[in-house]
Amino acid sequence: MVPARKRLVEDLCGATLIEFALICPVMLLMVMGLGDLLYRAYAQSILTGSVQKAARDSAIEGGASNAATIDGQVITLMKPLINNLTNNCASSVSTGTWCATRKSYDSFGEVAPEPFTDTNSNGVRDPGECYTDENGNGAWDADPGLNGQGGASAVTLYTMTITYPRMFPVAGLMKLSPMQTITASTLLKNQPYAGQTVNVNATICI
Repeated sequence: MVPARKRLVEDLCGATLIEFALICPVMLLMVMGLGDLLYRAYAQSILTGSVQKAARDSAIEGGASNAATIDGQVITLMKPLINNLTNNCASSVSTGTWCATRKSYDSFGEVAPEPFTDTNSNGVRDPGECYTDENGNGAWDADPGLNGQGGASAVTLYTMTITYPRMFPVAGLMKLSPMQTITASTLLKNQPYAGQTVNVNATICI
């Protein structure tokens, strides 16, 4: 007769259940994490396409005065994926929000920090170093863009940022933020529906 202790050690009944209990949480976490990534990628592709369409609509005559309507069209296209979005540009939010910004430049070449003479070669614009005031505000700017769509033939950087709650409950398990943020930007030149107003690029040395 086989001793009871040996029979207990060799008994494999229930081993599959134990293995499943060990593996299942890991598999569920991986599936939810993959689902979260795929949902973000899909939402990002929809947002990118809708922003490019909105930017083209903004570039025509009258686009600047219809900015709110054009932004609303982007949000309408996102509604099948993300509901209850509100217009909020705060950096920290707990509900679904969207934020649209537009900055205009005289040309594509001005979509960069204003050029300056780096006399001490430290890569930083220091007081007293001469710079080109591209936007005419009397100060050196790392981003010389002016808020708004700009006028005819201006170059506009249109950016839409959407923050939404994650679809899957992976934030707490993976120590991630419960909110997900996606952003799309596009840079287009407004149509020449009128004469372009260009800022005078003065050189300032203060």
